[in-house]
Amino acid sequence: MKNLLYILLVTLTFTACRSSRALLTKQLDNKLSTPFYKNQFTGILVIDAETKDTIYDRESDKYFIPASNTKIFTLYTSIKTIPDHIPALKYIESNDTLYFEGTGDPSFLHPYLKDSTAFTFLKSKNNLVYVTDNFQDKKYGPGWAWDDYQWYYSPEKNALPIYGNVVMINTNQGIQVTPPYFKDSVLNMNHTDQRKETSNLFFYPTQGRDTLEIPFITSTATTRSILENTLNQKITTRPRMPKGTKKTLRGINADSLYIRMMHESDNFIAEQLLILAVSELKDTLSSAMARTYILENQLADLVQSPRWVDGSGLSRYNLFTPQNMVEVLNKLYIDLPRERLYTIFPAGGLSGTLKNRFAGNQKPYIYAKSGSLSNTYCLSGYLITNSGKTLIFSVMNNHFRNSTSDERTHLEAMLQMLRDHY
Repeated sequence: MKNLLYILLVTLTFTACRSSRALLTKQLDNKLSTPFYKNQFTGILVIDAETKDTIYDRESDKYFIPASNTKIFTLYTSIKTIPDHIPALKYIESNDTLYFEGTGDPSFLHPYLKDSTAFTFLKSKNNLVYVTDNFQDKKYGPGWAWDDYQWYYSPEKNALPIYGNVVMINTNQGIQVTPPYFKDSVLNMNHTDQRKETSNLFFYPTQGRDTLEIPFITSTATTRSILENTLNQKITTRPRMPKGTKKTLRGINADSLYIRMMHESDNFIAEQLLILAVSELKDTLSSAMARTYILENQLADLVQSPRWVDGSGLSRYNLFTPQNMVEVLNKLYIDLPRERLYTIFPAGGLSGTLKNRFAGNQKPYIYAKSGSLSNTYCLSGYLITNSGKTLIFSVMNNHFRNSTSDERTHLEAMLQMLRDHY
């Protein structure tokens, strides 16, 4: 009798699940069949995080431009390669001289992270030699828009970032310029651009915004000059380290970088994290090496091979599938404690780029990374249903002519269906 009751209970549960899934599929199919989605490309994959059952699948094996959903892959790469505290510098001390090289650490006196680990360390030394030739990457990613050079979201990459590789101009109380090295290169005048394309000459309007963030042109000479101005001491340069065993200075907690990257969709930190990742693997700094390493090792089992060209998603050369995103999100779900995972991802209605969208009734039900470029909007992450189940999802929309706000509104309605009916 007990066995019969058990079989009946399992059968009823299975039937209810099938019925619920069939209703969801019909609702989502109907939503995606409306005229709103007629002239765009949409791919969706939703799975149950525990059972790995597929809840909904639409064109999930097709390639899409992911925009900042690319940062999910950068996050995974970083977690798999970078220790809890990032490498701030590598160095060799010989006699009374400190030879140091960059690791790609973006936190060195960063205007928001404000880490002073490397500064304090270098300040305590007398004879400093900056070693310059370990960076074998490009300052911009493949396919980045050339005219983004002056905007806050597109700083240049390099081995030893300082102050986030941006000039901050604050006009709240007089004119404050950070780093101070550039104070004589900032002009108070109306100009069509914020910076000269080919030189570090900056402009801020006579009226208007009180804070500007403008990327500066990086070079060995510029980095050395900023360091000398900041540390108030002379620094020499040389191409390579002397013979000896390099030591590593550990800096800021890695999660503080991950949270900044994911919550603010910080492109600069995303790019530098791939450089940091490869600094743990090789002496030569190249973000391509980090991408190749992770794809050939921890992500060798991806069903589709993505085209992955940068860390931030600024490039339209990137091509990923919804399956790619869900597979990596699933790996993160398995590897990380929930509290840490959901702290790193923006929470709907609460934090980061999702602060004003996807709000739950009393607590967040969405923890996800958004990605947007013109005519592109993607959202991938985790959804907590009203029944307490966790879903892993990726929704990728390309080539729409609607407003991004409208895309988010329609997507939110679909996610609420999943929340309420599964």
